[in-house]
Amino acid sequence: MRIPSSLLLTLLFLIACLATQWIFPRVLNVALSKNIVDNPDFRKLQRRPIPVLGGACVYFGMVIALCIANICFDCNALFPVMCAMTIMLCVGIVDDIVDLKPSLRFIIEVLVVAVALCPNAYMINSLHGLWGVEEISVFLAVPLAIVAGVGIINAINLVDGVDGLSTGYCMMASLLFGIMAALVEDWPMLILAVIALGALLPFLFHNVFGKYTKMFIGDGGTLLMGVMISVFVMNMLNAEPLYIEYVLKGMGLIPFTLAVLAVPVFDTLRVMTMRILRGYSPFRPDKTHLHHLFIELGFSHVGTTVSILILNVLVVILWFIVYQLGGSIDLQLYVVLAASLAITFGFYKLMRLQIAKSGAIYRFMARIGKWTHFERKGVFLFLQRVADHGRNEEADTDKKIS
Repeated sequence: MRIPSSLLLTLLFLIACLATQWIFPRVLNVALSKNIVDNPDFRKLQRRPIPVLGGACVYFGMVIALCIANICFDCNALFPVMCAMTIMLCVGIVDDIVDLKPSLRFIIEVLVVAVALCPNAYMINSLHGLWGVEEISVFLAVPLAIVAGVGIINAINLVDGVDGLSTGYCMMASLLFGIMAALVEDWPMLILAVIALGALLPFLFHNVFGKYTKMFIGDGGTLLMGVMISVFVMNMLNAEPLYIEYVLKGMGLIPFTLAVLAVPVFDTLRVMTMRILRGYSPFRPDKTHLHHLFIELGFSHVGTTVSILILNVLVVILWFIVYQLGGSIDLQLYVVLAASLAITFGFYKLMRLQIAKSGAIYRFMARIGKWTHFERKGVFLFLQRVADHGRNEEADTDKKIS
């Protein structure tokens, strides 16, 4: 496969972006006309029903761009990935409409990872020098890939709680995995990352700034993006020769992937652990995620999203510093684990104690939270008008008619 030029990558990014933007109002109309919306309840943070077919928009943008990319490059390696994403998009949309049982969705996720991804070499068959271990048996690699894949898919799904969080996280992860793919000359993964960034950008814009055009990505979107993130991880941890050079230079690929996954994975582990310890199902919905804590501290949706993404990026930066200083792969892992636990388990527990006694740290965080409330003002208001262009008049007309 020849090297994709910067011009072509930019073109694919723009195609994905424009395709998503083109389909967005059409999908929005379908969601509104068919009442495919997320209704407010005791644990949700919106005050009115919001359409939930955003994942279909992102999927459309990615498919169009991948079809164009396949004309110039051999992207057949991404075919099973798109098949898995298609299945999970459909499952997620059905779940958004009729609420599938968690057990049924879990079984489908296992089957998708086991049947669509593992047979196509998307599995974890090497520890890349961690604890002195290189390649591992296929009898261990396959179940490890299934556990990791299903875990990542659900972690991305559960992080979707405030405007822009799951989309912003997936864009951050795509950027980081795309950079790594470029370094090791893994062109299919680089193309997938660039296309994902392009497809997610217009949706993020409407999700964050739209008032009349706001739409949630829905379970369909989080599940398909969870498949994509799990593919990035499993492809990187598959024992391919192009990665070996970087492993020999001391780069810990497992610590790197865990650093990128820090917030969604470790926050999900914390939430599910607490539910089990209380005698509840780990899939029982509640308001104990990290984003719920920031909202309780007084942060806006945008402020919550930015704060959580900063925490995740800090873990990646810390990993990179340890790597640059020559820390061993084992040390890189331990530092990432400690940092990830600190920003999820540790920070959450600390703030709960501070909130209970109205401590100094709580008051400090609450003051920061107030600064993040800039919605409907200045630049935010201007961007809202851009996002809702032509839609606000239509919505006002509908109100007058009704």
